[in-house]
Amino acid sequence: MAVRHRLIRVSPSAVWDVLADGTRYGEWVVGTSESHPVRGQWPHKNAAIRYRIPLGPVHLDNETVVRHCEAGTRLELEAKAGVLGTARIAIELRPWGEHCLVIVDEHPLQGAGGRLHNAGFEALIQLRHRTMLGRLARLCEDEPRNAGGASRALGQVTVGSRADGPSHA
Repeated sequence: MAVRHRLIRVSPSAVWDVLADGTRYGEWVVGTSESHPVRGQWPHKNAAIRYRIPLGPVHLDNETVVRHCEAGTRLELEAKAGVLGTARIAIELRPWGEHCLVIVDEHPLQGAGGRLHNAGFEALIQLRHRTMLGRLARLCEDEPRNAGGASRALGQVTVGSRADGPSHA
C-alpha cells in the first residue's frame, strides 16, 4: 500500500479548491492531461472525469470515478487504467496549523495492477506520488492572491508581476 504525505503551505480549503476542479486533474496527476467531466458533478459521489495519457504518438483515454467524498477533507477515487485494471486513491486533507497536510493512499483493486503488485511496483507508485504531491503543492502555493488575500477564480489567467517578487518569462 503506497502512502505518502506532504505539507502544503496553504489552508485545506485552498487545496480542496484544486482537487474539486475536475478540469485541473491533469495539472497535478502524473501522466495525465486534458481532463474533462463525463458524468455527475465532480467531486460528488459517482461523478467521473475522463483524461488522456499521452504515450508518444498515441494516447490512452481513461476514467476516474469518485467513490467517496467528504467535501474539504477526503476524496476517494477509483482510477480505471484499461488492461492494467483499477486502483483506489484516497486523498485526505488535514489542517496543520495554518497549512494543510495532504495524505495520499493508493493501492490496486482489480486487474493486472493487482496481480503484478510487488515491492518494485510500490517503489514506482511512491515516486509518482512524490511528483504528484509536488505538483499539487506548486499549484496551490503559487495561486496568485488578489489585494484582499483571496485566491483567484479557478481558470482565471493572470499576467504581470506577483506581489512577492518580479515575474519571470
